[in-house]
Amino acid sequence: MLRPTEVPRPAAGPGQVLLRVRAAGIDRGTWHLAAGRPYAVRAALGLRRPRNPAAGLDVAGTVAALGPGVTGFAVGDAVFGTARGAFAEYVVARADRIAPKPARLGFEEAAVLAVSGLTALQGLRDAGRVRSGQRVLITGASGGVGTYAVQLAKAFGAEVTGVCGPAKADLVRSLGADHVIDYTREDFTRVGVADGRRYDLVLDLAGSTPVARLRSVLEPRGTLVVAGGEDDGDWLGLGRQFRALVLSPFTRQRLTMLVSRQARAGLDDLAALVDAGSISPAVGAVFPLEQVPEALTVLTEGRTAGKIAVAVGTEE
Repeated sequence: MLRPTEVPRPAAGPGQVLLRVRAAGIDRGTWHLAAGRPYAVRAALGLRRPRNPAAGLDVAGTVAALGPGVTGFAVGDAVFGTARGAFAEYVVARADRIAPKPARLGFEEAAVLAVSGLTALQGLRDAGRVRSGQRVLITGASGGVGTYAVQLAKAFGAEVTGVCGPAKADLVRSLGADHVIDYTREDFTRVGVADGRRYDLVLDLAGSTPVARLRSVLEPRGTLVVAGGEDDGDWLGLGRQFRALVLSPFTRQRLTMLVSRQARAGLDDLAALVDAGSISPAVGAVFPLEQVPEALTVLTEGRTAGKIAVAVGTEE
């Protein structure tokens, strides 16, 4: 799908910032946009090929130039956030989608913070309305979003159960999970339910468990947030989310979906949580820019835990 090539350096327009990319991050959304799957995304991004052929979204780097009307940043500032086409030496970002990089993070760590961190934060705090003392179940706990979600749920005072494979269980425990379920050995929709143990909030990131089974582990007035859709078809990819929304008015349980939003306020919240020591990026692998296709293969085959970073580091 992807190959390295030379293109002209972009220029920042009104409300934009030109970034010298030091590192970028890889997430599932990057693969979906590059592959054009589910097919529904092609209506907005291009039917036969992407209108913007440059891939990548998560980014960290330094400000190289400011477009007209941009305030609050200066050339040389270290920042992180999102920018379309982040797998490049230079990229243009919207000024309202970047924020100052947390001082305690290197560029590779900061480059994997925005997309997955925002998804985890909005899934727990906004969609899930998590509260201290609740029991929270997180599927896909060892993935890019899951590693942040485990840390955030603990920071919010919840008792956390993470679901992952056996090779990644130690990572999930190290992030603060109180309980870890190995999905290759145990059915997480049955573990604990037999003796009456249920959850106040389920954040589903793994993307394949039917809504009915997810509901079975919820408290009678619990909340289900469906965020994953990896195994829900090539056409729309949101079947489980829509089923949850349709069913929610007819049950005491609250069933909802997550559509992550990229905005400066959320980035500032993430930076504050990093500065407070509440969350830290779990970087599972780092690839050079020219090996982005290989990195995407590693991601889609599930061969790494946490996030994958792309090191760029162009010369001044």
